[in-house]
Amino acid sequence: MRSTRPQGVRPLGPDSRTPGTRPGKEFDMTFFRIADLPEARMMTGVTRRAVWLNGVMLTFFSFASGAEVPEHAHPHEQITVISKGALEFTLAGETRLLRAGEGVCIPANVPHSARATEGPTEAVDAWHPPRDEYRQAGAGQP
Repeated sequence: MRSTRPQGVRPLGPDSRTPGTRPGKEFDMTFFRIADLPEARMMTGVTRRAVWLNGVMLTFFSFASGAEVPEHAHPHEQITVISKGALEFTLAGETRLLRAGEGVCIPANVPHSARATEGPTEAVDAWHPPRDEYRQAGAGQP
């Protein structure tokens, strides 16, 4: 049986080169599978996977039930969308319960924190500019 895959396109798999995993080096694969991205433990109950280009980064966070990210601020703009579960999210002193399909836009240098309130929770964050410390698997800090 003949393959219908275009010339030069490889299937995704654990041996695929993944953007965002080799800082400073070119990659030949612009597709990725979240489960194949290196996982970093941020703090107790919180893990992160990251993928990026020069000007934008996405992170995929997993929170154990009750896990907390303490209040912090950073110079990066951040957009967070909850994909599973719920986060009690505080932004500049205002707290809201965000559920799957809801999100928050976080301007640079604005204090914020989060706590998973209803079982395991997953969230996707977009960053500009990319966070250099998140480019390294195993790097912590919120």
